[in-house]
Amino acid sequence: LVSMSALVTFVADRAPVLNNSVLGIQYRTFVAVALSLLIGWLVNRGPKVAARAFGPATAGVLVLLWAMVFASLGKYGLRLPDFNLQAFSLDNIELTFGGFTRILAVMTGIEVFANLVAAYDGTPAEKGKKAFGSLMIVMGTAAATMLIVGPTIFDLSNPLESDVSVFTQTMDALLPAPLPYFGTLIGIAVLMSACAASAQGLQNLALGLRERHYIPPALGHRNQYEVADKPVWIEVGLSCVMFVLFGTHEETYLAIYAAGVFVLLSMTGWAASKRLLREMRKRIEPSQLMLLAGTVAASLLTSGATVLIFKERFMEGAWTYMVLVPVLYSLFSYFRGSLGTPSPAREAMGEIHGGLLGGFGLGQAISQVTRSIGRRPEKRVTPPDWQPSPKVAERLKGEPMGPAHVVVPLDGSSFAEQALPFAQLICTRYKAKLSLVSAFEENATYLERTARRMQNGYVINTVTGQGSVTETVGHLVNTTDADLVITTSRGASGARHWISRGVAHQLVCSVNQPVLVIQPRNGEKPRIDRLLVSLDQSEFAERVLPYARALAAAFSAEVLLLSVPEVPEADKFGVAPDEVSSLRNEAEENLWRYLTDVAAFIRSDEVKVRTLVQGTYPTRTIVDTGKQEKADIIMLSTHGRGGLNRLIMGSAAERVMEQTEMPVFLLPVRD
Repeated sequence: LVSMSALVTFVADRAPVLNNSVLGIQYRTFVAVALSLLIGWLVNRGPKVAARAFGPATAGVLVLLWAMVFASLGKYGLRLPDFNLQAFSLDNIELTFGGFTRILAVMTGIEVFANLVAAYDGTPAEKGKKAFGSLMIVMGTAAATMLIVGPTIFDLSNPLESDVSVFTQTMDALLPAPLPYFGTLIGIAVLMSACAASAQGLQNLALGLRERHYIPPALGHRNQYEVADKPVWIEVGLSCVMFVLFGTHEETYLAIYAAGVFVLLSMTGWAASKRLLREMRKRIEPSQLMLLAGTVAASLLTSGATVLIFKERFMEGAWTYMVLVPVLYSLFSYFRGSLGTPSPAREAMGEIHGGLLGGFGLGQAISQVTRSIGRRPEKRVTPPDWQPSPKVAERLKGEPMGPAHVVVPLDGSSFAEQALPFAQLICTRYKAKLSLVSAFEENATYLERTARRMQNGYVINTVTGQGSVTETVGHLVNTTDADLVITTSRGASGARHWISRGVAHQLVCSVNQPVLVIQPRNGEKPRIDRLLVSLDQSEFAERVLPYARALAAAFSAEVLLLSVPEVPEADKFGVAPDEVSSLRNEAEENLWRYLTDVAAFIRSDEVKVRTLVQGTYPTRTIVDTGKQEKADIIMLSTHGRGGLNRLIMGSAAERVMEQTEMPVFLLPVRD
C-alpha cells in the first residue's frame, strides 16, 4: 500500500492530470489498480521471472542515487546534516518517522531483489557472498544518499508544493535534463520492486504456514510456477479495494506500515538479545558483551519507537493491529486444530520457508534468529513394522471381496454411456448386479433399451426418480446394497463434472460408497491391469487399500504403491538451505520402509505389488506417475467435503481429478 502509493505519486509528479477525479475516484487510483494486477501476475510466474522483471531497478536506482550524491557534492560540497533532538519532539515525530518509513518501503524492495538477482548462480557459499556484497552496496548507497543528498533536498524542495514530491523537485533542480525523467522511471521501477517483494514474502510465508497447518492447504497450494499464487491475488485484491475506498496517498497507510515494521524490529531485537544471552552462559567474550549491549540498545530504541507510534498514530491506522492480531491468532488456532499437528518434517519445512521470507537480507536474519529460539523438531522415526488401522486390517483379512451391486447414472448422452464398458467389465468379473439410473421418468424407455443391448451374465435393473441425479443416485445407494458407483466426468453438457461441480463431484460429496469416475475416451477398451494407490502414512489414505487389493486379485492386476515425500527436492527451493537435502533423504528412507511393510502385508500369490517413492508435490506426482506407469486406475481416499468446508480446506483428490485423464477411484471417508 505504501510503496504503490509512493509509486503513483511519482507518476502524478509528471502527469498531474492523474490527480483529477471521475465519479469521486482519482485517475491515479486506476493506475494503482492496474499496476497492482501487473505486479501480482509477474510475481506469480515465479521468483526468476520476478527477479528478471524487477532486478534491473536495483542497478538503476543505485546509478540514480549516486548521480544525486555526486551532483550534491559538486554543487554544495560535503555537507552533513545536523543531529537535532527536535526531530523527535511531539511536533516533528510524525514527519521524522514518516520519512524513515518511506525509506524502509523503498529499501525493502531494493534489498530483496538485489539479493534475488545474485541468488541463482554458483555454490551456496558463492551465492551467500554475492548476496552479502549486494546488501552492503545497497545499504551503503542508502546511507550516503541520506547523509549527503538529505541536506540538498531540504534546500531545494518546497514541501508545501503538494502537486510534486520533494524528491522529484530535487531531481529537477539538481540533475541536468533529461536525467530527472529517467530518475522518475527508475523510481517507479524500484517502488514496483518493493511491491513485488511484499508479494514474494507473502508467498513464502503462506508456504511455511501451510506446512505447519496454520492456514488452509488451498492457500499454500503451488501453481505451475512453483509459487503460492492465491495469497498474492488476495493481497492485490485487498489493496485495490483499499485504493478505491481510501485513495492512494502514502499518509493514509503510513501508520499501519510503520507500526508493523517497528513491532517486527522490536521482536527481532529482543529475540537476538535472548539468543546472545543463552550463548554467553557457555562462554563470555568481550566481543559478545559489546554485541549484546548494541543489540539491547537497538531493542530499547525500536521498542520506544513502537510505543510512540502506537500512541501518536493509533487512530490513524495503528489500531488495526488490535483487531488483526486476535483475528489471525484465532484463525491459525482453528486451522491447526482442524488439520492436526504436522509431522516434524513439515514443521522443519515450515521453518525453512520462513527463512526465505525476505531473500538473504533482513528477512533471512529475522528468520534465523527466531528459528534458533524455538525447540528444534525431533527426528521422525518410522516404526519398523507397519500395522494398518483396525478397519483396514479387518478388510484385508481373508479373501478379497469385490462389489456386489454397481450403480451407473445415465442422462442419455454418449459421454455418460462411456461408464458402461467399465461397469460391464466389473460386473462380469464379480457377477454383480447392475442398476442403470436416471433422474427423469421419461428416460425409462431409454434405460430399458440400454439394458437390453448390453451383453451380460449378470442382473440388470433400471431405476428412475424425481429430482436431481445426485438425489436419485444417493437415495438408491444409501437405501440398498449398492457398493460402487461408476460415472463419467462429463455429461450431456459436455462440461467436466468435476471442474463444474456437477454430478461426479456432487456424488462424492453425498454418498458413502466408492465412486469410480471415468474420463471419456472414445474407442478405448477398458482394462484393469495396473492400479496406482497413493499413500502418505495416514490411516485416512490406507482406507483405499482393501478395494485396491480386491480389484487386483480379481483382475490379476499390479498394485503400484506411491508415496511423495513431505520434503521437496532441494532444487525446488532455488535458494534453499543445505538442510533440505538431509531432510529429504530422511523422509525418503522413512517412506521406503513404510511402503515395504505395506507391500508385504497385502502381497499374495494373486496380488503383485510394486513401490515408488518420488516427486515433490503430491497432485502433480500422482498425475505424472499414473501417465508414466500407464496405470489404468488411480485410487485415492477423499474427505468428500462439500460447500464452504471444501472451498477452505481443498482436496488433493479434487486436484488430481482436475488434472488427470485417467479413471479415478475415490473412496469418501467422513469419520
